[in-house]
Amino acid sequence: APLPSRQGIWSKARLLLPYVWPRGSVCLQSLVLLCVGLLLTERLVNVLVPVFSKHISEFELETLPRTSGFISNLRQFLWIKVQQFTSRGVQVGLFSHLHALSLRWHLDRKTGDVLRSIDRGTSSINNLLSYILFSILPTICDIIIAIVYFSSYFSLWFGLIVLTCMALYLMCTVVITEWRTKYRREMNDQDNKAKTRAVDSLSNISVRRSMRCTQCEWKSSASLALLNQTQNVIIGSGLLAGSLLCAHLVSERQFQVGDFVLFGTYIIQLYTPLNWFGTYYRLIQSAFVDMENMLDLLTEQVEVQDVAEAQDLKLTSGRVEFDQVCFSYVPGQEVLKEVTFAVEPGQTVALVGPSGSGKSSILRLLCRLYDLQSGCIRIDNQDISKVLQSSLRGCVGVVPQDTVLFNDTIGNNIRFSRITASQQEVELAAAAADIHSRILELPQGYDTEVGERGLKLSGGEKQRVAIARTVLKQPQIILLDEATSSLDTQTERNIQASLAKICTNRTTIVVAHR
Repeated sequence: APLPSRQGIWSKARLLLPYVWPRGSVCLQSLVLLCVGLLLTERLVNVLVPVFSKHISEFELETLPRTSGFISNLRQFLWIKVQQFTSRGVQVGLFSHLHALSLRWHLDRKTGDVLRSIDRGTSSINNLLSYILFSILPTICDIIIAIVYFSSYFSLWFGLIVLTCMALYLMCTVVITEWRTKYRREMNDQDNKAKTRAVDSLSNISVRRSMRCTQCEWKSSASLALLNQTQNVIIGSGLLAGSLLCAHLVSERQFQVGDFVLFGTYIIQLYTPLNWFGTYYRLIQSAFVDMENMLDLLTEQVEVQDVAEAQDLKLTSGRVEFDQVCFSYVPGQEVLKEVTFAVEPGQTVALVGPSGSGKSSILRLLCRLYDLQSGCIRIDNQDISKVLQSSLRGCVGVVPQDTVLFNDTIGNNIRFSRITASQQEVELAAAAADIHSRILELPQGYDTEVGERGLKLSGGEKQRVAIARTVLKQPQIILLDEATSSLDTQTERNIQASLAKICTNRTTIVVAHR
């Protein structure tokens, strides 16, 4: 079971600390310092309000709270840029980390679950830092100042009342919030499952509904109402006790009426942010719970990593060699056992066999989507486990059976393999893949949107887009993973003719059933 959120807050906060200080931007760093200065000024104004209330006129009394509000609004406005920097940094870092995770990790995860965790986590970051820096810390400062002020200016009894009330309030807030955290976490888990079902329903044209998510949400809301009511009782009791004591001392002429006004002003001013303290604490706890899944993603270990001092692959002729390669997805269940073969430069080799025999695994290993258990894979006599993954994959072009298209234009989907390519180069690649004329027939040509996962295109058109990508990339090594097995005969022949053109004088490995 997950640890209570307060026990893991520091470890989670440490993951966010590198994104808080805007390194590399003097302007944003200046904004951070300015916001802190405005915060200190605001605290000073809050201290002066009850003190001046005893001596100055009503007009002047109202001026200070307005000044405090102006400072607070100005600070919030200036903090927006810093907040955006942090949120953007976390999102970019998270997506970079996810892209570095192995294929095994992605195959074991549900896309709807991951996306929901990212969306909820990044949304929580937007307010988390503001809660801590500009709500929790100022409230704690106000509490300490109040205890010292009441003990010294009035008497120790007033300081004891304030201290007792504060301690009970904070203890109640922490204990009940921790208790209800499990309901929030359970609600998030059910919410993830509901969103995953929603993705499935859109893909499979079915309708589903999660009642457990509704039940968990009710428990979360009911426990929140209990916490609010308990806090109100504690605050009301403390205010009543202090007011009665102050009124008694006024009646005994030990205090002046102005002192009662001073006490009332200060105590109300103190309890107002204290009441919000409970709210902000709950929001922070909820934010950390909402971020748990996202922070777990950041701590996922990268399975396939570049070795220290890895160098770029130096491709000369494109010779591929498998030497005694052993591999298994699950320990004890070998998919490949001492596989040895070589593909000479410019040669085409076919891997033919039944499903599950390890044909596609060979291609995945060649792209280093997984690491071997034993053996070695070499390209031009270089062990691929000792070169940079980016340089290895930059030399390899893959035409898969199930082409992956983004919800973008046809032109951008072709350009995905080399984003700096010109429009002319994209069109030449499309012509080589025998899809250029078909694209020109579309209403918007190369600017035509292909839809989610390319659903607006036929199977043959998607395959030709994949071929055009490979042509544009101009790799020395080409991998064809059952690229035409699901197409009709005529389309298959047309695509095979296109493939024959781009595979000429290139090292090619073909996976097929026939």
